Amino acid sequence: MSQYPEIFRIRQKFDRPVIDDIPAEVEAELSRLNLGAAIQPGQTVAITAGSRGIANIHIIIKSIVSHLKGLGAEPFVVPAMGSHGGATAEGQRHIVEGYGITEDYVGCPIRSSMETVIVCDAKEGFPVHFDKNAYGADHVVVCGRVKPHTTFVGDIESGLMKMMLIGLGKYEGAKTYHRAIKDHSFGQIVRSVAKEVLSKCRIVAGLAVVENGYDETAKLKAVGPNEFEEREKELLVLAKQWMPRLPFKQADLLVVDQIGKNISGSGMDSNVVGRKLLDHRAGDEEWPKVRTIFLRGLTEETHGNATGIGMAEFALTRAVDAMDVAITRRNCITGGSPTSAMIPLHYQTDKEVLEATLPEMGLTAVPDTKVMWIHNTLEVSELECSVAYLDEARQSNEIEILSEPRPLPLDNNGNLPDVTELQV
Repeated sequence: MSQYPEIFRIRQKFDRPVIDDIPAEVEAELSRLNLGAAIQPGQTVAITAGSRGIANIHIIIKSIVSHLKGLGAEPFVVPAMGSHGGATAEGQRHIVEGYGITEDYVGCPIRSSMETVIVCDAKEGFPVHFDKNAYGADHVVVCGRVKPHTTFVGDIESGLMKMMLIGLGKYEGAKTYHRAIKDHSFGQIVRSVAKEVLSKCRIVAGLAVVENGYDETAKLKAVGPNEFEEREKELLVLAKQWMPRLPFKQADLLVVDQIGKNISGSGMDSNVVGRKLLDHRAGDEEWPKVRTIFLRGLTEETHGNATGIGMAEFALTRAVDAMDVAITRRNCITGGSPTSAMIPLHYQTDKEVLEATLPEMGLTAVPDTKVMWIHNTLEVSELECSVAYLDEARQSNEIEILSEPRPLPLDNNGNLPDVTELQV
């Protein structure tokens, strides 16, 4: 190909509420609940730790532990992540430790097991599973991030309620609930199971985390067991308002350096790339509308779980080679989305992918194609764009242009660097 689009770098301006002192805010929030009235000295308290790469999660968990110890309690951490980590106790422990949640750092034991207790049957007729270690504790604190779900739409999406189902339900629970959702709805199953968990599993509190568009902690909210649903509805509104988004409504090609379970439950956040409703195109009311997605790699923290690779049409072979097929398939099948594990067309070099994709963007000349290039879907405040967006970027009050247009930086082997390595 004789000519590629030139690219330039931009910085987006998002709302930026941020908590500067995480431990102090956790302490203040939990103190509001007066947990000492319920938690007696010497009692055990299980604290959930999920598989997402939540900003400051190790500090947040450590701060919860500190508050509970101040009450004389004996806290411990339970990995709460459904079928992630290969659906093994060792794999799930490894994930939380990778986020800095180690016994030495947080100051309490980590008890990882895939065993569950069947608490009861939900009204829809399926068993309600709950992590055995958490069920054996005197109390449970549910900690998790509230954000738009990558598949389901409603006034409750991804957050504390879901953590009580999929996270604490472990592999057996996650498998059961995703089957039930196919026959009912996400909203119905979340509410049905959460009702049983809240009444039977000694949930003493929740601590909800909301992030801003810069992958920073924007809000922490402690909630009592009787207010999980109402507070989560309110926090979801804020999460949608603050979430990161791509700057332009249409793209011929979206280049994504990396996906992973630490980035999103769907590897790349379908809310960001506009594929929440369908795998390979945006729904009628969904934005942005991206014609083709090109995936370049997996994060180290995902440990081979390539869930979401099937959302991309093209990939580098290195991304496919890094995929742990068994782990990815198990996670995608358990989550009810086997297409997320399907393999895109893949090539050894970036140049091969670009030459396969760019000339096929309708009647648009290759130098005029609309290309956005991001590191991952959590980090979109800075990105590279092709010159087809230059006029629109100049006219926007929400975009700062950081560089002049310059050639696409392919090396002698036909490969691009990571977008974060480009010099402005």
